[in-house]
Amino acid sequence: MSVTLHEGELFGGGQVLAGVHTLTGELEPHVHDFVEIAVIGEGRGIHLSSHGEHELRRGDVIVLRPGAWHGFSGCDTLTVANCCVSAAALRAEFALLEQVGAIHRLLWTDPVAEGARGVLVTRTDPDAALEAISEIRRLSAEPYRKRGEARLLGRLLTVLGTLTDGRDPVVPVSGHPAVRAATGLLAQEIARAWTMDALAAAVSLDPDYLGRLFRRHVGLSPLAYLARIRAERAATLLLHTDLPVARVGAEVGWGDPTYFARRFRSLVGLTPSQYRSAQAVANRVITASGRTDGSARRPGPPSHGSHRPPP
Repeated sequence: MSVTLHEGELFGGGQVLAGVHTLTGELEPHVHDFVEIAVIGEGRGIHLSSHGEHELRRGDVIVLRPGAWHGFSGCDTLTVANCCVSAAALRAEFALLEQVGAIHRLLWTDPVAEGARGVLVTRTDPDAALEAISEIRRLSAEPYRKRGEARLLGRLLTVLGTLTDGRDPVVPVSGHPAVRAATGLLAQEIARAWTMDALAAAVSLDPDYLGRLFRRHVGLSPLAYLARIRAERAATLLLHTDLPVARVGAEVGWGDPTYFARRFRSLVGLTPSQYRSAQAVANRVITASGRTDGSARRPGPPSHGSHRPPP
């Protein structure tokens, strides 16, 4: 049963949470309502997600969008460096990151490509991974209250730039300005009844051409991308609010409850009601076992109270 980890409980009022951990044994599956980047260093372990099991090696990079789940098993002194970013900050203070093509692919488009279900496992050069881990360690060492927004963004850019520069050159990372503009519009007006004609007109392109650009740079159509980010936003509302399920669907642009349930299940693997119930049960189990809501058993890493993220 997946446990939900909330940025409101973990981030201490900040926008970024970073830490370097050594895992031994198991780390139970958990869901985030923030974006997580996990960089793999030395050691051995298995990554668990909706895609099954993946044997990890140095240089692997895992990116999870809000609502996605993962865990680890069979870990033998596995180094995992986490850089977790507030989903709200990515839509506001850090929105300019979406304008950087390589970062846009890493955080926004590759994890939501067809079949990804909000989880990306990619690779960077092993030396780049070690450099990124070192930068994440420096980021985690800075007291939260002493980080100015500009310096924090600079540190985050260094981590992300190191990872994207080290990715396999056969992976296209340039992006396209019209695609970035279109994804930004879809995120800003997520409940709008978008059509291809309306979206194409908003970015001054022919609808067919915009569709081809999207498939080339994102891996799926504009409306399929919209469905993915609607499911992410719905997952956050299901976890953080008491809104009726039907109202949640309407808030993200799926006004028909039956259609909302069908689309959410196809993208997340559970119906909205099942998703909300599963997280509520998991959190009650954790609370009854003596741990606080939203926490997970984690061998090795510091507790949430130290403001360090779980892997």
